[in-house]
Amino acid sequence: MVHSKTAPTRKITTGPVSAGTNGRTVHNKILLGLPAKERHAIISKLEFVSLPVPLALTEEGVRIKYAYFINDGLASALKVMHDGNCAEVGLRGREGFVGLPLVAGFSTSSSRIIMQVGGSGFRASAKDLAATLEKCPALMKCLRRFAQESALQAEQIAACNRLHSVDERLATWLLMCQDRLGGDVVPLTHTFLSHMLGTRRASVTEAAGALQKAKLITCARGRVTVRSRKKLEDAACECYAMLKQQIEKWNRETCRNGNRR
Repeated sequence: MVHSKTAPTRKITTGPVSAGTNGRTVHNKILLGLPAKERHAIISKLEFVSLPVPLALTEEGVRIKYAYFINDGLASALKVMHDGNCAEVGLRGREGFVGLPLVAGFSTSSSRIIMQVGGSGFRASAKDLAATLEKCPALMKCLRRFAQESALQAEQIAACNRLHSVDERLATWLLMCQDRLGGDVVPLTHTFLSHMLGTRRASVTEAAGALQKAKLITCARGRVTVRSRKKLEDAACECYAMLKQQIEKWNRETCRNGNRR
């Protein structure tokens, strides 16, 4: 089990989220998409916290104390077996939220979610989140939609790990990480990449070497630089495009129904 502590917290003042809070600019897409009234309601319950590596945000089977709106950085949802081996079943970044079981009325987590790229976030206690959700239907709707997107991601990952080559899967995962982090540099170790892909580290090293030889990426110690986004998309399996297309389709459906996220 990962034991790690957050840096000192700071209470957030209310105010327009897009302008930042207490000097902190908000990047989390769920918070940014809320109506002003609900935005102020949830902001008043949040604390800004640093999220260093390898902080565990949730542990499998353990009561969830806090929910997190990730502001920057990258979290990894892992399924851990009894022998200690683990595989990644999802990614969480500034598009999302950690603590989805709380939204469904549960109190424990089904997976370990740890920070793989350090960042920051806004957290609320489980009690405060539950009280806020009762008064904030738009927030509840956004979190339910994100739960559906997370389920879609897990389904696609399961199919991807079964059907596609390590090279293709690595390209897909790097694109997914880049989407959540921004920029061309993805600070990931080969050990983490092996967890992501559910394969041996040696296989990851071989796959990364192939992508680097093709001049799609450059690998240095603990970091991968994307040299050609377009070529990396071409090298990825169909899973990346399928995920992106389905989420875009859902977003269009939301807009047509007058409930822009």
